[in-house]
Amino acid sequence: MDLLSIVRVALRALTRNKLRSGLTMLGIIIGVGAVIAMVAVGRGANDEVQRQMAMKGSNELVIQSGSHQAGVVHVGFGATKTLQYSDEQAMVTTVPEVSGAAAAAMGRQQVIAGNNNWGTNIVGTEPSEFNIRAWSFDLGTSFSDEDVTMANNVTVLGATPEANLFPDGSDPVGKTIRIKNLPFIVVGTLTPKGQSASGQDQDDNVYVPYTTFIKKISGHNWLNEIFVACTSKDSVNAAQAEVTSLLRSRHRIRSGQPDDFQVQNLTAVAEVADAASGIMTMLLAAIASVSLMVGGIGIMNIMLVSVTERTREIGIRMAVGATEADVKRQFLIEATVLAVLGGLMGIVLGLVASWLISALAQWRVDVSMLSIAGAALFSALIGVFFGFYPAQKAAQLDPIEALRFE
Repeated sequence: MDLLSIVRVALRALTRNKLRSGLTMLGIIIGVGAVIAMVAVGRGANDEVQRQMAMKGSNELVIQSGSHQAGVVHVGFGATKTLQYSDEQAMVTTVPEVSGAAAAAMGRQQVIAGNNNWGTNIVGTEPSEFNIRAWSFDLGTSFSDEDVTMANNVTVLGATPEANLFPDGSDPVGKTIRIKNLPFIVVGTLTPKGQSASGQDQDDNVYVPYTTFIKKISGHNWLNEIFVACTSKDSVNAAQAEVTSLLRSRHRIRSGQPDDFQVQNLTAVAEVADAASGIMTMLLAAIASVSLMVGGIGIMNIMLVSVTERTREIGIRMAVGATEADVKRQFLIEATVLAVLGGLMGIVLGLVASWLISALAQWRVDVSMLSIAGAALFSALIGVFFGFYPAQKAAQLDPIEALRFE
């Protein structure tokens, strides 16, 4: 009997009891669907982490003001006032692995536009920060280096203050807002970035030239952060070591004393986050795969029942010339057809589940063609694996005993 005929016989046998066949496939359907959906959620989470890291800048170091100890009181990070604009200039000119840098000083102020106001973070920075951190503009453009030199009253709005200061959706570029009772001209708005991995609103910032901030808003000249762009991904670790050595020397920190700054290597953070997301994706897929194993056991169970019910039929087939190989192949194909049909339905279920998770939970999902192909192949292998024993049992039946079976 050729393969196509065996498949037809298998389908005919399975449709004799549609409810039983459907319930048998249910485990495979749920298993395949769960694997596809969980892998999509895991990959989506990984993509989101990478997107968040990309927004912070690629090949980047972030130098932040550190901690210091006053007597017996150990003040936390961000308390020192030793990070200066001259430190940034020294990094750019003396560290070959550094291709650019941007100073950042910040504080919180109430911002007013017409009858609307919003309390937000005011960030004094340089145009290079927008390039280093790979931020795009929704409207307008960045302020210029000349604006920094002249300490001009110009500003770039994040999406959150823009939405609250201009709730009618009008174009804010060219309009005037007030910060600390000083008028500022809006020159651009940033594309929304959403929440960070820690839940912080990355769009709740208003950016002004660094010189404008220290001269007209804060009144101090120390920095909160310096963003450093490295020449390449491979140079980040070397740049981190050289920047640390340079700052310790400039801040006159003796050997054995703690740094009064901290250096964050975002490339290393991204690699750790990527590894953690990959492990989580594998864990979710492994948990979902348990359903596939349960479905396989269900197939074995139903095929053993089928062998018992069709013992007389097997005897008749052998009596008219069917070999043990023919009988084994027939039952093996029946089990595989059950698993493959369940796998195809499971793929549809997984795609629908992924779409629902994205639409209802607002989670980023990334459906992988590899996970779909892998789940389909795995379901077919489960049919072969769990169908082998029932098929072997059917093939080893004694034809005489099988014909006598009632």
